[in-house]
Order: sequence, then C-alpha cells, then structure tokens
Amino acid sequence: MELDFGPAVRDFRDEVRDWLADHLVGEFAENRGVGGPTDGAAWEVRLAWDRELSAGGWLGVGWPQEYGGRGLGLLEEIVFEYEYARVNAPYRATVNALDLLGPMLLKMGSETQKKRFLPPILAVEELWGQGFSEPGAGSDLASVRTRAERDGDEWVVSGQKVWTSFGIHADWIYVLTRTDPQSARHKGLSLLLLPTDQPGVEIRPIRNLAGQDEFAEIFLSDARTGADMVVGEVGQGWRTAMATLGIERGTTLLPQQLTFEREAEALIDLARERAALDDPMLRRRIVDAWISVRIMRTTNLRTIAELTAGRTPGAQATTAKLYASTRHQQLGQLATELAGPAGQIVGEDYALDRRQRSFLLSLAETIYGGSSEIQRNIIGEQVLGLPKEPRP
Repeated sequence: MELDFGPAVRDFRDEVRDWLADHLVGEFAENRGVGGPTDGAAWEVRLAWDRELSAGGWLGVGWPQEYGGRGLGLLEEIVFEYEYARVNAPYRATVNALDLLGPMLLKMGSETQKKRFLPPILAVEELWGQGFSEPGAGSDLASVRTRAERDGDEWVVSGQKVWTSFGIHADWIYVLTRTDPQSARHKGLSLLLLPTDQPGVEIRPIRNLAGQDEFAEIFLSDARTGADMVVGEVGQGWRTAMATLGIERGTTLLPQQLTFEREAEALIDLARERAALDDPMLRRRIVDAWISVRIMRTTNLRTIAELTAGRTPGAQATTAKLYASTRHQQLGQLATELAGPAGQIVGEDYALDRRQRSFLLSLAETIYGGSSEIQRNIIGEQVLGLPKEPRP
C-alpha cells in the first residue's frame, strides 16, 4: 500500500523515511513488527526504541513545542504514523501515553498538568496505564464502581480495575472513578491521575492465551493522589473518558490496517505453498480475506479525510472498529487452518510463531476499545435510529 499525501508534506515524509532508514537497524531491525496493543513481546527492546525515537524528536510530532513536541499539524502526524507502519517498525511501548493520555491532557488537562506530565511522556521517563474497565464494568463504563473521596488536599481511591494494558510497567494510571456516591450511570464520574508507587496500589499480571502478561488487574485500597489530579471537571469524567476513547479511533487506524494487509499477503503466500488455491471453497475465503483488508483501507482513509478536514469522524469510526476486529479474527482463523497441524505446534516454553501469536491475540480485539456488542448498539441506536436496548 502506497499513499501520496501531497506536496505540502513531501519534504517531511522524506525526512521521516531517511531517519527511519538510518536508525531502524541492528536489534531494532531484528524486531520489526514486534508487539501490539495486546502484545508485550520484546518489551525492553521496544522501550529502547522509544527512547531512540525520543532523541530524534519523533514522539509527539503534533504536540506543542512548549511541552516537548514538534508543533506540527495532523497531516504530518498521519504521515509519520503511515511511514512508521510502512517500514514495520516495533510497536511503541509508550503507546498508552502517546496515543491516549497525552492527547487527552492537551485537550482537557490543566496547564499545570500539561507541564508536569507531557515532557516526561515524550522523554520516555514515565509510563502510563489506563484504569477504565472493571470486573463488572467492561465496555459499559457507566457502571464504574471504583470510588474516590475527597480528604483535604487529596483524593482517596478504592476499587478494582482490570485489563490494563502494560499495567505492570505503569508509573502512573489514569483512573475513571465515581466521586459522587449518590450518582448513577454517566453522572458523578471523575477522571483522576494516580501514581502507582504507593502502599494502596497492588498490580497483578494477567497471563493471556499467548502466554504473555501485558494485561494487569489493579487493586486500589485507599490509594491517594492530589486534589489537583482531576482531568477536566469533577463529576464530568464521562465526557473526559469518551474524549479519550474518541482519540483511540484517530490516527491509529491506518497503521493497524497496514499490519492486517501484510498478514493477508502472507496468507496468500501460504496458500500457494500448500496448493490451497486449487480448492474453490478455500480460494473464495482467501479472496474474501483480501477484499476485507481493502475495505478496511477505504474506511480508514475516509476517517482520515474527516480528521484532516477538522471534523469529528462519524459512523465510519465505529463501523471501522467493528469490521476490522471481526474480520481480523477470521483472517487469523483461516491462516491457522491453512497451516494445518503444524500451525498448532508451539516451540519450547510455549514459544509461538508470528502467525499463532497474531491469531490468539486477535481474539481480544472484539472486546478491548469497545466490545462488538457495544459497537453494534451504537450503530443500531445512533446510526440506524433503532430503539435503545432495554436495561434490566
């Protein structure tokens, strides 16, 4: 996939390409394509790579210069993400702070919060985790029960969070809490920034199907953070959280789609090796898989067009997430079937090859970032105008 974003950013594109060619070498090049939003493989290498990017000024391309960024526009951000994905560079270890928390602070944080937290994020000095989901509130964040009570100049936080990506590495977490005990659903929520290095925070790793522990559950028992650590307004945490999830649908779509396109090409190569193209039923499924990644490309480009025009992405952001997650799972299932019995054999100490790891990790894609059930509800209610799903 090759895209030309026009003459306005051509020099910038060439600068990105030259830097990546000079620096994506050695151990970094050996780990091309390693990692993902639910894949903690080669963590230390990826962390070192993030520091290399930081030294080159490539983290926070669109962030204001006063906080350590380059102060460039959205189009340059998209170009960088595209070129980064095009060379299959390692997945950034600091993605939680770079793609979610940082943009949220830029949009809704106080000036003090921006000056305190944004420069260390870009310098890869502090790592962050997201404290949204709970055992009884996964995609339904309005059911959050973690509570925060004001005690003088501090908030005291108690509750449990789960499925925190890379939580075992987090120095800080941004936590959705209920600050009004009499409130229900969307009202009375606040988003707090909370340090993990304190007695009231216990982080336990969760091992996934791929044998990795990039997810974690976090137990908060009278954990404390400053009264000024509220992002946005007290009681308006729902609006802040939705802004964060909206950011997640932004410039991250195109790099993800490029990864899926590579997997589709690898599927076709595997089919040729196994002479599977002679089977009309398999051939139809393979063609369907290739068509699916082309549809992803078109949908993602529509989203990018909305963003660059200064508009909030519409229904295609939700449909893109639903479509990509379900079709990626089908792509992985087909690749596993084509591999035959060899695709079910793991290496020593449960070592997985790239195809196996991608398929197993794809099973979580219909859950994180908004489950498929929630996405279908949004499409049905907000796009098709269907009646709301009744609540118990």
